Amino acid sequence: MRHLSYTVVRNFTMTSQYFKKKSDVTQNSAQDPGSGLSCLCSKLNTAIKSVGAAIKLEEQEPQISEKTPFSINSECCPEHPPQDAVRPKTDSEPLSSNYRRRRQLKVEYVKAEDTAQMKTEHWEPADWKKQLDHIREMRSGLDAPVDNMGAEKCYDHDAPAQVKRFQVLVSLMLSSQTKDQVTAGAMERLRAHGCTVENILSTEDETLGKLIYPVGFWKTKVKYLKLTCAMLQKEFGGDIPNSTEGLVRLPGVGPKMAHLAMDIAWDQVSGIGVDTHVHRISNRLGWLKKMTKNPEETRKALEEWLPRELWSEINWLLVGFGQQVCLPVNPLCSVCLNQHNCPSAHKASPVKRPKSRSPHTSSKTTHKTKTELGKVEPSSPAAPSLPKKNKNKKKKSK
Repeated sequence: MRHLSYTVVRNFTMTSQYFKKKSDVTQNSAQDPGSGLSCLCSKLNTAIKSVGAAIKLEEQEPQISEKTPFSINSECCPEHPPQDAVRPKTDSEPLSSNYRRRRQLKVEYVKAEDTAQMKTEHWEPADWKKQLDHIREMRSGLDAPVDNMGAEKCYDHDAPAQVKRFQVLVSLMLSSQTKDQVTAGAMERLRAHGCTVENILSTEDETLGKLIYPVGFWKTKVKYLKLTCAMLQKEFGGDIPNSTEGLVRLPGVGPKMAHLAMDIAWDQVSGIGVDTHVHRISNRLGWLKKMTKNPEETRKALEEWLPRELWSEINWLLVGFGQQVCLPVNPLCSVCLNQHNCPSAHKASPVKRPKSRSPHTSSKTTHKTKTELGKVEPSSPAAPSLPKKNKNKKKKSK
């Protein structure tokens, strides 16, 4: 430090203008002996301070570079090589904790390809479009029962709009677990009687039961019709609700009926109407990710992948297809156009399980033939006692 300051002072004195012109300095000092010397000393002190500050700055630069937690990556900025390449390492040089931590830092960026792979793919069954085209071709004749006697054909087309919507709802309520032929006959008798909310409420239960008989569970449906008409008159002004939430609140109306009523009566597609035919055929064709147990599960599974523009058509297509070709028992796979791409084609149809026998029935009767079952056992109380009658006749004759 001393050697460096002496060199600077020496260089400064040799290049200073005060030593180049010694005569000027001596003349000024002669006139004012204190002004020239004091000026020279002040400038020398200023120069020494500036040199000392520069030396301190050079000594502090290595310390600052070691304490900084940031490092320049050569891959990101090739113009600035990493610090390790500039300053060679020595065995005696200690590695601080900050330096070790700095070497472990690695910046990674997520590529656009990775984000695209993270998105879930839309699932849809294989060959479903080809299967749907085949079903449309097989249904082109429009000769299934649903085509002539479905809910779209059971209301009075000349009635007011409010009455039409009510008759559509009634036909859907009667069609539960009932063939279309029976439902169409019951609706014809109701329309002749007067199928309006007011007439249904004023009709006695016995008379109403005779009108809708023999639909399935006709006694229960008579109660549901009366309760539904009372709710429609009280809460909806005699008209049916215009939402699935309101329709499901009505007694005897389920999700299938609600979605079909929204489609037929209000011309709004709110969901897929799934009955036993749609439920059975969807599972047979492999249109579901996994087998479903009831129509409501099938509806949710179909709505996940089936395009919305097909929701209104799919019920009408599959119901008629199930009535003519894809029967519940012994389906006609040999005449079906989907026999080569249907996973359930030419397989044994499910056989109806026999009803569980009564606990009072003996196990021996289960193995009897039809002729034996038709006979009445002698031990039965209803069986006639032929030997006893003959004995009585002999006694009377005597």
